[in-house]
Amino acid sequence: MASYNEIPVSALARLIGTPDCPVLLDVRIDEDFDDDPRCLPCAIRYPFRDVADLADELRGRSVVVYCQKGLKISQGAAAHLRASGVQAEVLEGGQFAWRDASLPMVTTVKLPPLDSSGCTVWVTRHRPKIDRIACPWLIRRFIDPKAQFLFVAASQVSNVAERFNATAFDIEDVFWSHRGDKCTFDTMIEEFGIGHDALTKLAVIVRGADTNRHDLAPEAAGLLAASLGLSRMFRDDLQQLDAGMLLYDAFYRWARDATNEGHDWSAASAKA
Repeated sequence: MASYNEIPVSALARLIGTPDCPVLLDVRIDEDFDDDPRCLPCAIRYPFRDVADLADELRGRSVVVYCQKGLKISQGAAAHLRASGVQAEVLEGGQFAWRDASLPMVTTVKLPPLDSSGCTVWVTRHRPKIDRIACPWLIRRFIDPKAQFLFVAASQVSNVAERFNATAFDIEDVFWSHRGDKCTFDTMIEEFGIGHDALTKLAVIVRGADTNRHDLAPEAAGLLAASLGLSRMFRDDLQQLDAGMLLYDAFYRWARDATNEGHDWSAASAKA
């Protein structure tokens, strides 16, 4: 049982991938990180001796700190943050407990470089519909919550990527794109190593909607309709992305928690 100021792996797993996910700080020493260079989804690597430097940025937010085993390093780092007025908990059992529960972990060698503000920058074609909203949702919920997205003319994506040190996605002839009959969303799940049941279900829906193969999942047609509706509602691509985040949050929670739930209503039952 988790003790005071600890959060169990099972409780944190319910928060990962949702808007309620806390800030995750990976404070493992370099030797432990080198032994397993994977991080929890959206985790930020930071030297444990310097965590108090983050207090002003983290104050008012929920924080979970983890080291390899959840002992002295994460306990001490979390205590320093609490002493600075930050609501900080320790992941019970640390990275080992998360790993042993076979929960998603991000393959960090695939992460693009960070900009001067410490976030990844991605660029793709403007006027997004499905994959170009689904991928930013995936990145912000599982890879980098501070990721920035640039939407530009299709002919300029590669040029912008080069000049602004951004990572191009969902265009031809780049690493982060369609492969065979799979979408860029599928590629990111596979390459980052974050696949699990809910994301696998969601990936099939995204693939069906993005490639007009609605036979893959009955929900694909609904996602296409909602996506096209959003594209008509917003002229600004970033505003559309903000609205799309809520759409994909809903589909993800359905895929994780509600696939066995149906709904039936009849006038007769209502009168009764």
